[in-house]
Amino acid sequence: MKEDAHGFRRGRVRWPLLGTIALVAIAAVAAADQDVRFQLDPQHTAVNFTLGDVLHTVRGTFHLKQGSLLLDPASGKLTGEIVVDTKSGQSGSGMRDRKMHREVLESDRYPEIAFRPDRVDGTVLPQGKSTVRVHGIFTIHGSDHELTVPVEVEVLSDKWTATLHFAVPYASWGMKNPSTLFLRISESVDIDLTTAGTIARP
Repeated sequence: MKEDAHGFRRGRVRWPLLGTIALVAIAAVAAADQDVRFQLDPQHTAVNFTLGDVLHTVRGTFHLKQGSLLLDPASGKLTGEIVVDTKSGQSGSGMRDRKMHREVLESDRYPEIAFRPDRVDGTVLPQGKSTVRVHGIFTIHGSDHELTVPVEVEVLSDKWTATLHFAVPYASWGMKNPSTLFLRISESVDIDLTTAGTIARP
């Protein structure tokens, strides 16, 4: 029986070809359902903060201590934690930083800031860029706060990058506002985190 230009016999599909297509489809679905571990690399992670006052804008950094996340793509469940070293915070002014650590963050008493996610709203694509929202618990100054953070993720083979931005209303969360009679400081600080790391599929 003659074949047409697409490798089909008239009235009958080539079963080896059909079987290969089916196996590829099954493999793709199985890969999408696998748990994915996102490891954060402290050397390629930047945690920046921005705090405004009436005279100028204060910018500074914190250092990532550790971070590892495990995603179940089928359910959107996300576990793990991102931990920042509170004492690493600096803005370029020794006097201002000492006041921040002593009076606002109380870094000796609360040496870590952590975000422990529990779910992803949206789909993290197995390859390419995705925009999702991550929900979890943000712990700072000894208190837990529910938080949802928009995240842009890019997955490239066994590596990944992500950027996220959110605000921390530190004053309403029980921390001291260092404003004075002549200097008014914002009661919320903006956080920008960029990170890169490796991916493993257990």
